[in-house]
Amino acid sequence: MNQTITYADKPWLKNYDEGVPATLDYERVTLVDAFEETVKNYPERTAFIFQGYKMNYRQFGDAVNRTAAALTNFGIGKGDAAAIILPNVIPAAVCFYAILKVGGIVVMNNPLYSDRELHHQLNDSGSKLLITLDLLADRMIDLRPKTGVKQIIVTGIGDYLPFPKNILFQLFGKKKGLKADVKPAEDVYRFKSLLRQHAPLIEPEPLTFDDIAVYQYTGGTTGVSKGVMLSHGNLGTQVQQMDAWIQGHDSETYELMIGALPLFHVYGLTCLLAMSVSAGWGLVLVPKPQPDQLMEAIRKYKPTFLSLVPTMYIGLLNHPDIDKVDMRFVKRCFSGSAPLAVEVMKDFEERTNAYVSEGFGMTEASPATHTNPFDGLRKPGSIGVPLIDTEARIVDLETGTKDVPVGEEGELIIRGPQVMQGYLNRPEETANTLRDGWLYSGDIAKMDEDGYFYIVDRKKDMILSGGFNVYPREIDEVLFENPKVQEACAVGISHPTRGEQIKAFIVLREGETATPDEIIAYCREKLAVYKLPTMVEFRDELPKSTVGKVLRKELRKQEEAKAS
Repeated sequence: MNQTITYADKPWLKNYDEGVPATLDYERVTLVDAFEETVKNYPERTAFIFQGYKMNYRQFGDAVNRTAAALTNFGIGKGDAAAIILPNVIPAAVCFYAILKVGGIVVMNNPLYSDRELHHQLNDSGSKLLITLDLLADRMIDLRPKTGVKQIIVTGIGDYLPFPKNILFQLFGKKKGLKADVKPAEDVYRFKSLLRQHAPLIEPEPLTFDDIAVYQYTGGTTGVSKGVMLSHGNLGTQVQQMDAWIQGHDSETYELMIGALPLFHVYGLTCLLAMSVSAGWGLVLVPKPQPDQLMEAIRKYKPTFLSLVPTMYIGLLNHPDIDKVDMRFVKRCFSGSAPLAVEVMKDFEERTNAYVSEGFGMTEASPATHTNPFDGLRKPGSIGVPLIDTEARIVDLETGTKDVPVGEEGELIIRGPQVMQGYLNRPEETANTLRDGWLYSGDIAKMDEDGYFYIVDRKKDMILSGGFNVYPREIDEVLFENPKVQEACAVGISHPTRGEQIKAFIVLREGETATPDEIIAYCREKLAVYKLPTMVEFRDELPKSTVGKVLRKELRKQEEAKAS
């Protein structure tokens, strides 16, 4: 290892794909500007496909402009927060751009959240209006008096369906639990009715890169969810970074992406919705990205871009129809949000013409900071190299101020134009996370001499076993190599003498059987003794976040509850 290399040398630049620049002269183009340009230039291109219903950019632009007029009529303007509580349906995209167009701040919310969680986010953000699904409307009407929300806009899965699905939905939607009546209440409006009642708002509110565009709430896996303040500059530069990285913005090129990542998550919001609209591409919205629905969408629409999370790749590979679908129409694949096991990556690549480019991001960075090149040197198991104009360092865990030598482990810190403005209403946490312009990730990582970064684990997930630091991701990787294992997650649980012992939670592939002793024996051949799981529990499924990230913290919490 050449120890003379430093992070300041940016050794990653030599591994950028040919044509990808080290720096960009950013156009001060907001997502609203990009949206307006796409609607003007590509009006007849398909923007969205939902359950077979197709909406082109002309229709999308009209819906956004009419919604913007309704929001203005409700008093939503520059700096006002408006909440969206929707799955991946067309109105989620329409309302996102409409709120931005009137100068508002979008607050994306997970529709699976409890009333307690939504109550916190609506009040913390100061949301004045919310858009939700008819299935959630009565709950939101009851919750409204405890918040500053005045108006509620209600949409439904049946608002955009092709014939004859729209007719069948009206007849059978309630029986299937996909449609609900909304109880009478003041200031509750139907989305489609508002579109009919308002003429399009043409002129957008003047915006700058410094204006806040989104309060994007963290998942709350490390405590109460925090509102990450992302500016128009953060999002605008992030889209330009991604566009230059994939070298994909060509006015003659039309790509189709799968919209399986939830749009209420920053990964789906930026890397799917904002990216596709800015480029004039199409997005196939998949509101319930389970393996069956995902496989059906891929088979039917033949997307050229897949941007998924590891559990989605695993679900597709284990789908009974995987061998019946020729997926060589896929040009490029992204993976993020959680580590992708090398074995899963190799298996998926064998079935497509595309490399899976694994990357890394954080809500606090809009989200992408690192990714593997598509055409150059790619290192499976690594998160790749820093994106254009993105710097990264590995610093010591004690003080966070000293660079550790290349090849050694420490905390990953990041600096770039996509890094957030701070946490809403949380100056102390902002000061702790943003220091001298650097974003402290909380991830333990290392960089090799080529400038490729590797996430070892979360600082909070590190296991202290018998005086040794053990990173559970390393154990996960070994377990994934076992041909009987479909999913795996290792956690540290309390031990009276060793501090912590390691327990592995495993989901076996369909039809497979195994014993705990067999799994431990398998690991013994590949891991040091102090890294070996001492306990194994087989489960039908593992707890996951809405973007498919296995919740290691939840497993640990369940074990603590058992112990107490």
